[in-house]
Amino acid sequence: MKWFKAKGPEAARLRQRKHELVRRYGIPENAVGGSLALTHRRCGKPTCHCATGKGHPMWSLTFMVDGKKHVERIPDDWVEEIRPLVEQGRKVKSAVGEVLAANAQLLTLWRKQTTKKKRR
Repeated sequence: MKWFKAKGPEAARLRQRKHELVRRYGIPENAVGGSLALTHRRCGKPTCHCATGKGHPMWSLTFMVDGKKHVERIPDDWVEEIRPLVEQGRKVKSAVGEVLAANAQLLTLWRKQTTKKKRR
């Protein structure tokens, strides 16, 4: 499966921006942001087993783009390939968050330390 080989001008623009950021920041190239979830849906047919049961299993990827939530259905046979990429994305996001928080805390400490020196 080559899901990252989408075609067209929008795909080309996204791919170009992605590669620029990957090179600049050393981000894993195929990490995927968002959450992968298994849900169950009823198809609506009154004679289907899902009408009285749990429903048909369905995998979805939920992610944000420009502040808007997107939910995309993921075919069952893609899940085992997508799951580690989503986990990798989660780890990258967590690591970046820790770096940004540490930098903010270091800035705060530095300000407090330099302010104390000036008062003396």
